[in-house]
Amino acid sequence: MNKSIHPQRWKLPIQNLFGAVAICFCTFLTPSNGSAQTMPQRIETFLADKGSLERFYDLDYSTNDLDRLSRFLSDTLLELGDVDFESLPHSEQVDWLLFRNQLNFDQRMLELKRSRLRATAPWLPFLDSLEPALIARRNVDPLIPSQVADLFHQTISEVDATRTSLKSKDEAATELSKITPEVANRAARWTRQLVGDLNEWRRFYKGYDPLMSWWTQEPLAGLIQALEEYEKALRDKAIPDGDPDKIIGDPIGRDALIDSLKAEFIPYTPEELIEIAEKEFAWCEKEMNRVSKELGFDGDWKGTLEYVKNLHVAPGEQPKLIRDLAQEAIQFLEARNLLTIPPLAKETWRMIMMTPERQRVSPYFTGGEVISVSFPTDTMDHEAKQMSLRGNNIHFSRATVHHELIPGHHMQLFMADRYNTHRRYFRTPFLVEGWALYWEMLLWDLDFQLSPKDEVGMLFWRSHRCARIIFSLSYHLNKMTAEEAVDFLVERVGHERRAAEAEVRRSVSGGYEPLYQAAYMLGGLQIRSMRRELVENGEWTDREFHD
Repeated sequence: MNKSIHPQRWKLPIQNLFGAVAICFCTFLTPSNGSAQTMPQRIETFLADKGSLERFYDLDYSTNDLDRLSRFLSDTLLELGDVDFESLPHSEQVDWLLFRNQLNFDQRMLELKRSRLRATAPWLPFLDSLEPALIARRNVDPLIPSQVADLFHQTISEVDATRTSLKSKDEAATELSKITPEVANRAARWTRQLVGDLNEWRRFYKGYDPLMSWWTQEPLAGLIQALEEYEKALRDKAIPDGDPDKIIGDPIGRDALIDSLKAEFIPYTPEELIEIAEKEFAWCEKEMNRVSKELGFDGDWKGTLEYVKNLHVAPGEQPKLIRDLAQEAIQFLEARNLLTIPPLAKETWRMIMMTPERQRVSPYFTGGEVISVSFPTDTMDHEAKQMSLRGNNIHFSRATVHHELIPGHHMQLFMADRYNTHRRYFRTPFLVEGWALYWEMLLWDLDFQLSPKDEVGMLFWRSHRCARIIFSLSYHLNKMTAEEAVDFLVERVGHERRAAEAEVRRSVSGGYEPLYQAAYMLGGLQIRSMRRELVENGEWTDREFHD
């Protein structure tokens, strides 16, 4: 080799390499012209911006923060209106329509939250005076320590006066004592968040700004104590008897339900959806009576259910059961060529055991890449153990493992992480839960059940999906209380009472959007209708449709 040319041999490619990297890096850093962005790029940029704003404007009870988020949504809608819809590819036209729909719905949900803040304002009169100090810390604006100390000290008196009025027995003396349980619970939640924000404010200055600490340490400690006592008074109003298991929700009303249904492209009223659920429920009851006769219970569906509930595995054996049921479902799907299942999806799902605390809200399995298995622990009291054993029996479990793993949530989330990821903003329970529920119905039609006991398990869950539509919509229409919903699940579906309480609690306590529980069965019916059109009456195979 001619060594004299060896350095030159590598010099040019390295220079070119660095140049290419620099060009790529600068291209990455340079914002794209909005008009040149594809819809997926536009949505991804929006989601990144939205995340930045929500992390910064994080005062949940602040109308100022709500206003900033609302302006952002309005600006995005204006920019979207400048896009030439007709020039977009078909898939991006779909993105455009979904994007506009979601932006409009998010605006309406901000307005609903704003109205709830207004309704709660009389019981949180100190928010307006404290908010500027919290915002100044967030913006790193200068504060005068002595003035902040005065603010905290004066607010203690305001909090104490509000608490006194709240607890007054003389209803003629104050309107504050007439607070409803729902508003009291909402005010307590925002008070707890305010305490957390004040503690964060204190941590920011403590030890780093000696003058601020010198002035504010004592009055801030007194204010936090006053707010904690006020939060307790609010919770006593929400739950007068002090029952820790009492369910407190926050019905959104018919108008907000209609808005939510429009956003989901559901062309039915809540009342019409309840009628659909009752029709599906009647089918379940008819089938349950048939199966109970086959099992020798002469149409006594409750006796049949009690029999099946007691067919559970021994403590310690539930994980093996779940693993075997997961493998059984996969084998059933592949033997019938129903779905293409990526090997990695079969390989990488995981299992954890659900904590006793979480079982108070989720008495049954939840799933995805990780299936969380509900089963009694040695720390539960005897009654709770029995209910968990019965509620997670062999045949109920056989009807739900495929819902949580494959072909259900794990399968759909595995694919969602890999295809059209920008559409996560349009996530809807009508697909997330509807897909898993659709498979429950299809597997019934394909005789996945091996015995009448398996049919009981599948019918229990199908009845429950109908009941979810009825009780959740009725609750938000103010036609059914949480207690009545629990009784409904016990009497009409056959739930254990603690499990029914947990189901209602997670449905109405704010952890799920109002339509979530209704979306299981309704979404399943939507997908089943598409299959009827494209597979049964069309030219697609099941595998093509499901893929």
